[in-house]
Amino acid sequence: MTTTYDFRHPAYFDETDLRHELTRVYDLCHGCRMCFNLCPSFPTLFDYADKYDGDVEQMTPAEQDHVVDECYQCKICYVKCPYIPPHEWELDFPRLMMRAEAVRHKNGSTPITERVAIHAMGRPDLLGKVASGPMAAIANKSLESKPMRKIIEKAAGIAADRLLPPYTKQRFTTWFKNRAKTALGRNRQAGAAVFPTCFVEYMEPAIGQDLVRVYERNGVECTLAGTTSCCAAPLLHGGDVDNFVKAAKENVAKLAESVREGKDIVVPQPTCGYVLKKDYVNYVGGPEAELVAAHTYDAAEYLVKLHRDEGTELDTTFEGEVPESVTYHVACHLQAQNIGLKSRDLMKLTGTKVTLVNKCSGIDGTWGYRADNYELARKVAAPLADAIQKAAPNEADVVTGDCHLANGAITQETGKRPLHPIQFMARAYGIPEEGGRGWGRS
Repeated sequence: MTTTYDFRHPAYFDETDLRHELTRVYDLCHGCRMCFNLCPSFPTLFDYADKYDGDVEQMTPAEQDHVVDECYQCKICYVKCPYIPPHEWELDFPRLMMRAEAVRHKNGSTPITERVAIHAMGRPDLLGKVASGPMAAIANKSLESKPMRKIIEKAAGIAADRLLPPYTKQRFTTWFKNRAKTALGRNRQAGAAVFPTCFVEYMEPAIGQDLVRVYERNGVECTLAGTTSCCAAPLLHGGDVDNFVKAAKENVAKLAESVREGKDIVVPQPTCGYVLKKDYVNYVGGPEAELVAAHTYDAAEYLVKLHRDEGTELDTTFEGEVPESVTYHVACHLQAQNIGLKSRDLMKLTGTKVTLVNKCSGIDGTWGYRADNYELARKVAAPLADAIQKAAPNEADVVTGDCHLANGAITQETGKRPLHPIQFMARAYGIPEEGGRGWGRS
């Protein structure tokens, strides 16, 4: 097995070893080219390969790094690749790209603008705790100010023109602790610990509120997970492996406590769910990480499980508004979890017709927020915007999507404000929206 799969291996951070592995993998990708139409990394790689008549060993370190720079960790190439482990060629392109970022971070060769941007976006809890709550109005006003955004771009590397999600006046955990408790009694079917994620906690508590009320309607007793800290994906994707592992270990220990109490972990954002299921196992490992991964579910995945398992059932009486059709954006990091299209399956239970849009938003984590990637990210998102406009041409057409990052790109490119599928289910049940702020919503 290559050193790419073990960051503890002495050669993991060795640049010479990394360059050999990049050459090996680039040669395999060049010979296959199945991923030619995915992220920008592959056309760039194939252009270089063609430049050297297929001899990728002639690629310079700068050319190799150009391929790395354009990977935004959507993971779709891994889903499609025929050579992933346990194949003898052991090809995991996303993890190799993360290794390359980690080596650059370790040896200090990451460009300073990128390092600043990663630092600014890598610890969302720090900013979220300050910018949400009483300071939300001031923070949001600053984020709407073009002069201020230009300053932020120069200081922190975050694109001035990128639509950013507004901060909420009331955090999700504050709402949860102060809400009127629902006594389920004999109607209790299961217990779930909600891991809200940074977006739900600091920016879009309405998703978490609807999740709790939909779950309770279906006899699922909800508690808060042992931790509400960031999953630390921005650190990992930015190459800061040491701080990612430190944060991951703390989260694993607290999440494992919730599982041992008999609860499953429910996550309403795909990237965070992927991190708990996959990356904690790879980078922390051990029985507790395995325990957390085995009991972590996407929000829709858990409800579909409830519907299909013996001894539990889902309420299929929909008293609210159900549109004739809905357009559903398939998030990359849900596909990477290999759980199927559970949000689609859930929404179809209401009787609506679901039209799928399977195009990437070009944000995936924090890559598309950075100023140096902004124009390329918008090019990546253009086919998504076109597909959304064709599937939902009218203002009243309903668009849904699990990923809050992708939903932001959809809003920026089309003006449409997608609902999380859990919110769609809440409205179908007739549960009114309680509050919170959506993309561009006042």
